[in-house]
Order: sequence, then C-alpha cells, then structure tokens
Amino acid sequence: MKVQAVGVGTPTPFAHNWGSSFLVSVGDDRILFDCGPGATAKMVDSGTKPTEITDLFLTHLHFDHVVDVPALLLSRWDQGAGLIPPLRTYGPQPTARFIEEIVGENGLFREDINARIGHPVSQRIHQNRGGSLPRPRPRTKETELVAGDHVRQKAWTVTAAHAQHVQPFLDCLAYRIDTDFGSVVFTGDTEPCESVTQLARGADVLFSMCWDLQARMERDGEDVGQTGTVGAGKMAADAGVSQLVLVHHGPQLDPVDQRDQALADVASVYDGPVVYAEQGFELDLT
Repeated sequence: MKVQAVGVGTPTPFAHNWGSSFLVSVGDDRILFDCGPGATAKMVDSGTKPTEITDLFLTHLHFDHVVDVPALLLSRWDQGAGLIPPLRTYGPQPTARFIEEIVGENGLFREDINARIGHPVSQRIHQNRGGSLPRPRPRTKETELVAGDHVRQKAWTVTAAHAQHVQPFLDCLAYRIDTDFGSVVFTGDTEPCESVTQLARGADVLFSMCWDLQARMERDGEDVGQTGTVGAGKMAADAGVSQLVLVHHGPQLDPVDQRDQALADVASVYDGPVVYAEQGFELDLT
C-alpha cells in the first residue's frame, strides 16, 4: 500500500500547498480521499491518470476538499471512452446530489457533455479511443455514508467515523483504510474528538489536520472545529498510532521557524515519529 499526499493545504492558494487530497494505491485500486484544487493535474504530473482512479471518498463538501471533482469526473469519462466501470464515490449526504448536479442530465456541465455526445467530431474521437456509439453519458455510483459504515472491497476496507467540524451546516467524516499491509487514517477536517481517536486506535499512520500552533489557535478563537499542533499530537498519542503525518496546515505554518515550533508542540505530547508533510509526500507501507 502506498499513500501520496496530492494536496496538504487549505483554502488559501499557495503554489506549493493548496487544497486537500490523498491517493492510496492498493493492488490495482487507486483510492482518492478528497479532491481539492488541482488534484487531477497533480496526479497526472506524478504519473496517475484519471482513468485509473477506482474510488473516491469525500470527507465533507468544503470546496478545498471537493472543487476538483468535476475535473476528475469529466476527464475520467472523456478519456475512458465507456470502457471503464463507473467511479465508486462515497461521502456524507448530500454527496449524491453534489455529483448529480455536476454530471447529471441537468447538471452544471450538461452543455459540454451533450456536445461531446452529439457532435460528429467528438463522436469520432470517442470511437478512435475505443468507444462505441451512441456515446453513453457519464456513469457514477454514489453511496452516502454515516459514521460506523464500512466499505469493503477485495483488498481493503474503509471505515467512516464522525468528525466534529462545522456541523450542522455540513456533515463531516474521517476515514480509516485497512489492508493486509497496514492501516491509515485520514482525519479530514475536525477538532480533536473521541470518535476520530477511536477510529485511529492502533493504526500504522494518522494523517491529521494541523491548522496552526495550538496557542495561536486558542488565542485567535480558531480552535473550534479544527485541530492544531498539540491536538494532533494528543490524538496520535491517545490512539497509539505508530506514525503521525501533519497535513492541512495553514499558511501561518509556512515559515521554517513556525514548522519547527509545530513539530516541537507535537513532540511535547507524542513521542512517535512525526512528518510535516509537503505536497507530493509519499509513504510506502509495503
């Protein structure tokens, strides 16, 4: 099992750190957790084609976690030429409506889709890619999840848990993927909470949101619904995870001295190995 941090940032645009997205490779499956700004292009840059993505898990519908879903869905459909199975998409409600409003018959991209289905040149390109006419519309398979749900495939199982973030405005989930090679937890956006700690119990790796230095978050009133340095360390320690990876860090932590302080904060409560992840960070559990 390999994990690639496609995006480790926040809504703040940074050339090297923007949006949230993580790619897990298990056998022939390519499982994407969140699909933030530029995720599709970043994956192509690192050698993964949209047509290779088999599963998409969304933690919640904040734009920095889902804004590139249209690019993934449309490029996967266009390049796949009807020869690949529907993308299996999972997330909290209203994930099904979100997908329908993108690629449904009356969705946001209906003119684009209709043109590619109906225009003779687009039809010829589709046939040259191995497709047949009439060209099918994009096919998706959505499953809405709640805390405690499990998604099982041959080589992996994903478990969903409640993540305390911006309820009641958005339902938010954290995910754990278990394979024969190990287990990895993605907190998504959350404040430290028992449900996420229990989800991470005994995991090999915890990818935890780390918005800012704990003291600064508490001073500025930004410690509600979000995890900071000490919070991430405490969750990792309480869950007994083997390794902690800090992601979804805000621009305040970009300076080197602030990163050093972040790692020192975490080390004050967690004595395991800690990584301050950059975009493109890779972890191989095989």
